[in-house]
Amino acid sequence: MASLRGKTALVTGGSRGIGKAIALTLAEAGCDVIINFFRNRKQAEETAELIRSKGVRCQIVKANVGDPEKIGQMFDEIEAEFGGLDIFVSNAASGVLMPLLELKESHWDWTMDINARALLFGAQRAVPLMEKRGGGKIVALSSLGSTRVLDNYTTVGVSKAAVESLIRYLAVELAPKNIAANAVSGGAVDTDALTHFPNREELLAEASRRTPAGRIVEPQDLANAVRFLCSDDASMIRGQTIVVDGGISLLMQ
Repeated sequence: MASLRGKTALVTGGSRGIGKAIALTLAEAGCDVIINFFRNRKQAEETAELIRSKGVRCQIVKANVGDPEKIGQMFDEIEAEFGGLDIFVSNAASGVLMPLLELKESHWDWTMDINARALLFGAQRAVPLMEKRGGGKIVALSSLGSTRVLDNYTTVGVSKAAVESLIRYLAVELAPKNIAANAVSGGAVDTDALTHFPNREELLAEASRRTPAGRIVEPQDLANAVRFLCSDDASMIRGQTIVVDGGISLLMQ
């Protein structure tokens, strides 16, 4: 494992699921971690204790990342506590799952704000803090719905396509500042978010059956990819979306 000792990372939505796995993995690599959460402080504090048990610092910050004002306040706290930032992982996600013709403006705005706008305005605030450290890494989480059509997934899929496009623009514009930007896209992962799918059990069983690797993707699989992209070993990977899906997308039309 490449060491990230001495680095500081922000993981949005870092208290549970994929975000928790990422936060813990970065901590195991020696990284101090800031966990952003929105609703469940107790869960965030429990994750923070696990992170501190790795021998690194951990701070929790409550913020709705869909609100640029709250994003600004979050980064003000980070700057006051840590002085700078090396890694920004845009993981927090939400979405409304229903047929396209039933979507309302509020569904669209909520999903795009949390999943896509948060990356843009988070990156804008992260960059000056990374410049203080001589550079940094930005990693966003995406999903196969960005390029494939999944049932009832319109708002999330479109927002994730925006994330992947934005990553490409960030990678080029921030390269002169020694900041690398990439995305990690996963197949079906059994997290709390999947409980909102009415056909959850059927989806997981089908994904497991069809995945060439023989099992569905786990949060740790995505966390391992994020850790790699945050290391110096990945310094020449820029603006890419790394697909971690056990090969299932190779079989999708």
